[in-house]
Amino acid sequence: MKRLERTFTSLKENGRKAIVPYIMGGDGGLECLSDRLIKLEKWGATAIEVGVPFSDPVADGPTIQKAGIRALENGTTLKAIIHELEKARDTITIPLILMTYMNPIYSYGIDQFTVDIQNAGVDGCIIPDLPLEEEEIVAPQLTKAGIELIRLVTPTTTLERIKTISSRGKGFLYAVTVKGITGTRSNYDQSLNEFLQTVKEVSSIPVLAGFGISKGAQMKELAALCDGVIIGSKVVELFEKNDLKELETLISVFRQESKIM
Repeated sequence: MKRLERTFTSLKENGRKAIVPYIMGGDGGLECLSDRLIKLEKWGATAIEVGVPFSDPVADGPTIQKAGIRALENGTTLKAIIHELEKARDTITIPLILMTYMNPIYSYGIDQFTVDIQNAGVDGCIIPDLPLEEEEIVAPQLTKAGIELIRLVTPTTTLERIKTISSRGKGFLYAVTVKGITGTRSNYDQSLNEFLQTVKEVSSIPVLAGFGISKGAQMKELAALCDGVIIGSKVVELFEKNDLKELETLISVFRQESKIM
């Protein structure tokens, strides 16, 4: 059983929900990456999603776009992030998920990319601009390397397509909570509950809600409908402000309370 699958099996057995923070690789300098990973694991992260800065991030909202720009200005590259993850893997025990777009993977070379992230101990890969119909470009290589391709569904995804997408892989299904890009939100569309319940009912793998989650109450509310949450913009914002106390509280309190949800 692979690390990602093993992690979610353990959560289910212990009646807990997942919390997966997102950070932008290279934001604040690549030398910060390992330290941030260590902190997030210590505070109770289930897994960590590491973003790769890209010049055309179609799924990212303003906060993550700005973090990507800062990272690019620091000279951050996909290769450099993978190298840092490989160095950090000796210390980090939880799953690491790389979030990038197809263009950087093409430029890197699909086969070399797969070999390098496998050697770095990456457990999963999120590629937002890779549609289901074209994933054979990279999915077989990732599968052979033991790396989960994490697929996304949105509130506009049809039921049949949700069934098809959720039938692939053994990691988790990323349920996008909004019709749009990432970014903190104060409220959600009333149909979200129904959407998450539907996805949870048809999915054979764990379902995590992501996009726009910024408050403990939101995290708890959404996690009650699925298997956990992904929190991105708020984490990026708090690291940028160096407000580590609030970030620690956000993650650790959710972790403590997830047992009783």
